[in-house]
Amino acid sequence: MDRQTISRLAHAHHPIAAPITDESVARLLARATEHTETGRALDLGCGEGAWLVRALAARPHWQAVGVDLDAAALTRARETATALGVERRIGLHHLDAREFKAKEPFDLVLNVGATHAFGGLLPTLAAARELLAPGGLVLVGEGFWECEPAQAVLDGLGAARDDFADLATTTDRVMADGWTPVYGYVSSLQEWDDYEFSWTGSLSAWALDHPDHPDAAAAREAADRHRTEWLHGYRGTLGFVTYLLRRD
Repeated sequence: MDRQTISRLAHAHHPIAAPITDESVARLLARATEHTETGRALDLGCGEGAWLVRALAARPHWQAVGVDLDAAALTRARETATALGVERRIGLHHLDAREFKAKEPFDLVLNVGATHAFGGLLPTLAAARELLAPGGLVLVGEGFWECEPAQAVLDGLGAARDDFADLATTTDRVMADGWTPVYGYVSSLQEWDDYEFSWTGSLSAWALDHPDHPDAAAAREAADRHRTEWLHGYRGTLGFVTYLLRRD
């Protein structure tokens, strides 16, 4: 079972692919779009378009563009946009986010939980900078170390210690790169637990509901492995911060 399929099944009940509740998403989007009644938003790694369709539903005069490599996720994004009546205000592109070009800049650029597409946080901000209108905002979500990770945690994540830093260092690096946080949100342990139980539970439920599917065993194995890595590994060690940034 490929990674994109696993992710799509695992996020069936938690479409925001990050440890953030719907209420926190709404608050972040409200802060990100409050400066103008009309605007253009771009999500570099939009997945099923959960951030964009929520933004459009709340802001009837905004337009949006989403970019992602997962064709099935984009199909789901179109279906959700149609169900919410915002399909005429969103454009979706099946494309590597690194290759996306735009004729006009955007008032808001998002990348939440997908900085790996650009090789990390600062390269993601560099890409966003090229697409951002003067005075525009970037909404970016990234991991950080809540505490020093043990080697077993790193092994379980398949990560290196310098893949992330602590919150203070991460923020310092963002500011040194010429950005000012005008808002920020650190996901709580409860949000992490809700996200991870939803992720592993949705994938496990699919496997149980489709016992004869050729991918059922692989799905169950992926869910069990992820649950173990979380509960016996990075729970309480890996944090998640979402910044709302402006250029200096």
